[in-house]
Amino acid sequence: MDELCTPDMVNHALAPDRPAGLSGTREFLETQGRHQMTGQYWDELVVVADGDYIVQFGRRGGDWAGGDFMGISAEAGSYVRDFASMYRFEDGKIAERWAIRDDLGMLKQLGAFEAHPG
Repeated sequence: MDELCTPDMVNHALAPDRPAGLSGTREFLETQGRHQMTGQYWDELVVVADGDYIVQFGRRGGDWAGGDFMGISAEAGSYVRDFASMYRFEDGKIAERWAIRDDLGMLKQLGAFEAHPG
């Protein structure tokens, strides 16, 4: 992480209860990011770069180990969801990161919500 990111990197995608910056990103990767979501892959991917910005957009899949996701219980299973990551670079390192994910679509695939007719 120290080689990839600026020391004061801002990760706008972290949950509010996580520490800011690199320490919060490390915490996420050491907990939920590496143990509850495994086998992640890009099903489709488009990368656009302009100046200091890079955007990734596509469909990202993986396996959920089961348990709570943002306070919602979801069974173990596979999923594929729309996913976008945006990065701003300074001197060749990530200075800021944003992410937008279709978490509702993932939770539906994992059976967290009942289907309602009509």
